[in-house]
Amino acid sequence: AAAGGWRAGRARRRRRRRGEEEEEGEDEEGGPATEAVLRRLREARDDLLSSGFWAASAEAVRAPLSAPAEPPARCVCYGLGRFGRCPAARYQLAFLLLLLDELRVPPARCALFDPAFSAREAAALRALGLCLLAENEEGKHGVEGAATLFYMVHCGKALYNNLLWSNWSPAALSKLVIIGNSFRGIEERLLSRILERDYSYIAKVLKGVEEVALPSHPRYLDTFNDTSVHWFPLDKLQELSPEVWDFVEEPMYQDCEDLEIIRKGE
Repeated sequence: AAAGGWRAGRARRRRRRRGEEEEEGEDEEGGPATEAVLRRLREARDDLLSSGFWAASAEAVRAPLSAPAEPPARCVCYGLGRFGRCPAARYQLAFLLLLLDELRVPPARCALFDPAFSAREAAALRALGLCLLAENEEGKHGVEGAATLFYMVHCGKALYNNLLWSNWSPAALSKLVIIGNSFRGIEERLLSRILERDYSYIAKVLKGVEEVALPSHPRYLDTFNDTSVHWFPLDKLQELSPEVWDFVEEPMYQDCEDLEIIRKGE
């Protein structure tokens, strides 16, 4: 189990309303308000386990691990949201912590960023032993040779596109596992000219990615819908045309009308 209060112990269950609000006030790490957030997080973990959703999802998570590529040794999480007040975000965080346990990635090797995190939520993450990224990377995070899991549930398309651009080589992409919006779904929903103009790195990698969808569950339809595990086998990447790797201009999104990303400095 993750460190710093993730272990459930004998915490009492509390009736939770959909869309419940976070209590007022902030406190120091380990204070009563932070502990309340951690308690609700333990309840979410228990729900994921008792519903069978985690057991079914773990099969999808293991898919890239059966490949010859090395398993992720670290994790980066973007766009989690206000898990202190939003049940969906809380379930997503509980899923992430179960995922770290499954992959044996220490909490200290998992870094998160969301500009919306409150002081209390940041304290709760630190209490769990997780790290907070100091600045908005806009998804531009190079793996630098280390196999890395990117946990990006319901993030904007530009974030995925930026991540691919930052690792645009067969060697680097083969080190990535991405849990987030289905790339196949993005391809199906967008006109091809828009996909190729605004999100060219997603468009170019479609023939080099493997994807397994998380299972559907009636309790979590709004929490994990359209979510897949993606990985990039080196042999598939090496089969792509050499020209695919030649153009590595940084994405700017000048003509994008519905950019789903918070820019650095905003």
